Amino acid sequence: MTPIILILIFCASLLGVIRSADIFVDRIVDIGRALGISQIILGVTVAAAGTSLPEFGSAMISVLTGSPELGVGVVIGSNIWNIAGIIGISAILSCAVTTNRDEIRRDGLFGLLSILILSSFMLMGPIGPLTGAVLLSIYGVYLLILIKKQRKYYASHLIEGGDAGWKTIVTAVLSFFGLVVFCRVLVYSAVGIAAVLHIPEMIVGLFALAIGTSLAELVVAVNSARKHMCSLSLGTVLGSNIFNILIGIGVPSLFVKIPVEPLSVVLDAPILIVVTVIVMYFMWTDMELRRVEGVVLLIIYIIYAALRIAITG
Repeated sequence: MTPIILILIFCASLLGVIRSADIFVDRIVDIGRALGISQIILGVTVAAAGTSLPEFGSAMISVLTGSPELGVGVVIGSNIWNIAGIIGISAILSCAVTTNRDEIRRDGLFGLLSILILSSFMLMGPIGPLTGAVLLSIYGVYLLILIKKQRKYYASHLIEGGDAGWKTIVTAVLSFFGLVVFCRVLVYSAVGIAAVLHIPEMIVGLFALAIGTSLAELVVAVNSARKHMCSLSLGTVLGSNIFNILIGIGVPSLFVKIPVEPLSVVLDAPILIVVTVIVMYFMWTDMELRRVEGVVLLIIYIIYAALRIAITG
């Protein structure tokens, strides 16, 4: 199959993944409301996982179909792009991305903790069930903290309605099936592109798949920043990063041992740690991320991408 056809399949399946994930999340929320599931649970889980389904699906399918480097590349690459690229672009467009100390302590520290723990396990070799269990346990703690934090908000902001009719249920099932199928086609085309163009799968995962599957976060973050809903911009990206690492790596590693590329240990993971610390420092100093700081983050990402491609190539 020619590279052009593979690229067209990649783009089409990417759009399918994003749209299927969006519909699936909306229908699950409708069903949950109709069944009387707590608004706290719905709000926390949808906010944490909604925009991360494309990355999770791609990583899961990659690992389970024999392309683990692609899966790890999606998770780590997406997180670096999220924290350096998306937050940087949001700051550049909106002049200042604001936050609060509670958000930095909770989401920032959990994001940093998750990559430090994953990096520690990566130093020991392939990622297996033990690592997966630890990562999932940490995510459980994170969810409990989110639920406790948002309990007061949902007590005063009750959201009624919902629909658990057969049309909603069928749409939810079909959208989930579509998400799985499109993720499989996306991974297939990505592996094909890597083979035809002689590009390492890790590079395809780190950049093409990572940036592509993060389009949802980019749209949400940029729109929220332009509408001066800047805290949403930061919270969305940090929450997505936490989900990507703890669930995106944690769940597949329960079923398959994931090999660790040495360059991921000495370059990718340290870069992710560094940019996370830089963002937390920028935000902690005056509770906002200014345009010039956004430029710094974007430059760091460009330098990292050039260095990673040069070393691998």
